[in-house]
Amino acid sequence: MKQKTRQVLIPLLSILSALVVSTLIIGMTGRDPLMIFLKMFHLTLGSAYGTGQVLFRMTTLVLAGLAVALPFQVRLFNIGGDGQLQMGAFAAAMTGTMLSPFITFPGAAVSLCIISAMAAGACWALLAGLLKVRFGINEVIATIMLNFIAHGITGYLLTYHFAVPSTVHTPPVRASAFIPAFDTVTGWFANSPANLSTLPAAGTAVLFWAILFHSRFGYEMRAAGLQPDAAKYGGINTEMHLLTAMGIGGAAAGLGAANIVLGYKHYYEAGMTGGIGFTGIAVALLAGAHPLWIILSAFFFGFLEYGGLTVNAYIPRDIFMMIEALTILLVIAFSALEKNMRHV
Repeated sequence: MKQKTRQVLIPLLSILSALVVSTLIIGMTGRDPLMIFLKMFHLTLGSAYGTGQVLFRMTTLVLAGLAVALPFQVRLFNIGGDGQLQMGAFAAAMTGTMLSPFITFPGAAVSLCIISAMAAGACWALLAGLLKVRFGINEVIATIMLNFIAHGITGYLLTYHFAVPSTVHTPPVRASAFIPAFDTVTGWFANSPANLSTLPAAGTAVLFWAILFHSRFGYEMRAAGLQPDAAKYGGINTEMHLLTAMGIGGAAAGLGAANIVLGYKHYYEAGMTGGIGFTGIAVALLAGAHPLWIILSAFFFGFLEYGGLTVNAYIPRDIFMMIEALTILLVIAFSALEKNMRHV
């Protein structure tokens, strides 16, 4: 099977198979699966507000997925997207809070907050990269542990130093650091949290695709992942590419703070990332770590996440979490089956 065909067919088969299984599960609860799915579609993509909710969730998931996809090109499994997003969100909120009121140049405040978020996410990911390069510590272990440390650091700083009294959130960022909602700029997606950060998120996916598949740097990075020994022999600095992939991946995760902090909440609060970084792993796996496919994969997961909420009064939302898990398991299973068939 050709690679491009495989990249399309395996995810589609996985999604369809997961939907068939979920249909059976919904039927076992005594509900009509067709009614559930029609109501879910009507309340999500069938309305402007629902579509905005899906786009809002998709935006952060695109960036969380890219945080996994780029390190995967050098055969690194970045499990730390959640911690990197957490650090980025806290950095963006604190930068937005401490900005001088005299910074009035259009876009300056937003840019400073975004740079701060990306830098925090990149630095947190680079810690795992340095541990890998310098001491040979497995990046999976390192990034998982760094997730816990990130939660501990942000929790301590929020609780004891920066929280507004009697709340669990920081002071709001300055109004000049707000990212406008689509509703206020275009009138689209009325009253939903969808905001203009969706555009740079999609642009980042396109940029990653261009770098990986249409530049010498991307070629060297993929070579360092596929055949590190041969790449070294050819003069490619594999350690540099490893650190670069982790750093850029962490920066992408940190950029997710733009959607949540600057475009929606306008402050940092405890638990606001909600495990998005871990869902980003599933997004990247479904997309085969391809930056452009990640956009569609994130849209699918965003649809399931909000769609599950819309029909929660009829069936447990956990069923849609099962669909997500089943989809990923089936992607892995079909990929392994296809690989075995090629070697028969």
